[in-house]
Amino acid sequence: MKNVAVLLLLFFAGTSVAAQVNVPTADPSGISVLKFSWSKERIGWEQDPFGGPIESFDEMRVRARNEKRVADAKKGGSGAEVSRAERDAKTDEALVATIHKNGTTRYVFVYKLLLQNSDPRSIKSIDWDYVFYDRSTGEEVGRRQFTSDAKIAPGKTKELKFFIPTPPAKTISITSLNKREREGLSEAIVIARVEYVDGSLWKLQ
Repeated sequence: MKNVAVLLLLFFAGTSVAAQVNVPTADPSGISVLKFSWSKERIGWEQDPFGGPIESFDEMRVRARNEKRVADAKKGGSGAEVSRAERDAKTDEALVATIHKNGTTRYVFVYKLLLQNSDPRSIKSIDWDYVFYDRSTGEEVGRRQFTSDAKIAPGKTKELKFFIPTPPAKTISITSLNKREREGLSEAIVIARVEYVDGSLWKLQ
């Protein structure tokens, strides 16, 4: 998924809950994970006085970007890339539909990753998963998968950020605020795929 922050800045109303994790770790991918966190943001939308939502310029731009990404994937990408592009586009559409359908306050989830390129090659794009576990049992209870198209030179750091309507786990509400929701969760970042500017590729086995 590409960054959809442009769309959601229109609806941003304030930070409600946030978690910050400071865990510098190295990965066989050549990516050093410096920090990761997720937060819950309150959003809303302004109703069309005639009763119907109006697609904003930024919403149109997000839609056009998704359509182009799917088309590009179909032209030269693999089946997995096409599926990912289509899935990300549907996520964006679901977010807009959720916002337009509900006039009451809702929440969107912000997932952040601060990383460093520890490889001598420049990075072109990264697939990464934000994984959630039940703290008491160790069972995986949620996994959010992202694709970040961001050029990162060797030794440089980059913050990746996504705004999506999907909570970390089913136990997290999307319609109300509970500051104790995260207490039973533990978290981890998994680097799944790294594409370099020179055309080389690293994938998690």
